Amino acid sequence: MTDLNISEIRDKFPILSRKVGEKELVYLDNTATSQTPREVVEEIDYLYKNTKANVHRGVHTVSQEATDRQEHTRRRVQGWINAGSFEEIIFTRGTTEAINLVASSFGDRFKDGDEIILTVMEHHANIVPWQLLQRHKDIKIKVVDINDNGELDLEQYRSFFNDRTVFASFTHISNVLGTVNPVKEMTEIAHSHGVPVLIDGAQASPHLIPDMQELGCDFYVFSSHKMYGPTGVGVLYGRKELLESMPPYQGGGEMIKHVSFDHTTFADLPFKFEAGTPDFIDIAAFAKAFDFIEEIGMDNIRKHEEELLHYTTSRLLEIPGIKIYGTAPEKAAVISFNFGDAHNYDVGFLLDKLGIAVRTGHHCAQPLMERLGVPGTVRASFAVYNTFEEADKLIDGLKKIAPMLM
Repeated sequence: MTDLNISEIRDKFPILSRKVGEKELVYLDNTATSQTPREVVEEIDYLYKNTKANVHRGVHTVSQEATDRQEHTRRRVQGWINAGSFEEIIFTRGTTEAINLVASSFGDRFKDGDEIILTVMEHHANIVPWQLLQRHKDIKIKVVDINDNGELDLEQYRSFFNDRTVFASFTHISNVLGTVNPVKEMTEIAHSHGVPVLIDGAQASPHLIPDMQELGCDFYVFSSHKMYGPTGVGVLYGRKELLESMPPYQGGGEMIKHVSFDHTTFADLPFKFEAGTPDFIDIAAFAKAFDFIEEIGMDNIRKHEEELLHYTTSRLLEIPGIKIYGTAPEKAAVISFNFGDAHNYDVGFLLDKLGIAVRTGHHCAQPLMERLGVPGTVRASFAVYNTFEEADKLIDGLKKIAPMLM
């Protein structure tokens, strides 16, 4: 057991003390979005009251203060993921926009007949942007399969590379299976063929600190709202030389050096990819989420979540009719399961009546659901503020609703 004072941590999250009907909320939908600690919310409140002015566009004091706070977060992200330069950190509206940016801008160089490699466990956000690219480019998408444990078939992945392969894009951690993929090895394989790589880190960022120098990837994307930060903020890391070679994703204010009706020149990195007014309030407040994680320690968070994962998994398997999807040895604190022949929606609906918030459905991973042979699953996912008592409530809740489902 960790030495964390979970009660003290929970006190930072007012929502955890609310009730759903007459029941205390048990929030187990952290893979969709984590809750936000009081210090982040208070920072947002402070910034709206004291430093709301457009960034990079004013010489007045308030604008300068807002700019400094946003750029502080950029430097914070750079240090957090060990990027080589602050210029390699692009702020977006989320992981989805970050992937779309790369698919549109970097994908602009792809030619008819080129091939890209994805995996069957990808979120729709790492599938659809590449399909949209196919409207303009006759490119082929190859999809890496999984084994029965929910692990990627690395031999198949290796076999997909040829002289037409131009890109590989894959998730760090599956939002359905919890599988932690060997992304460093996968990147090295791709690079041995001269193929650049994007890693979708949306599900990894709450559970580990990715090191860009160690991973060696070309692009890495993640979102604030899954790691205790504000909504509407995402991060794209890209190697500087690649970002410099890419055309802008959007045009408008902020991303320009000079505009005339004859010709426009673009701003230097990172601003070339940040058209328009950014969400500078929430970007600035994102720094407080890093402070929160750092104060607890990512290793402590990971250990607590792993203990919850193993405990809840073992208790779930005590219940007749439970089938868990994703049993890889390297797994994050995500459990997808079905309960006998009951529809996942019915399970989630009845659990909600007991105050237990889980996710149901295909989790924006329909190709993976087809591979698993199910329309959807029930998903329980954990964060640092979750407790063993809450895990027991999930188990007790499933036992309680069983007669209504079987």
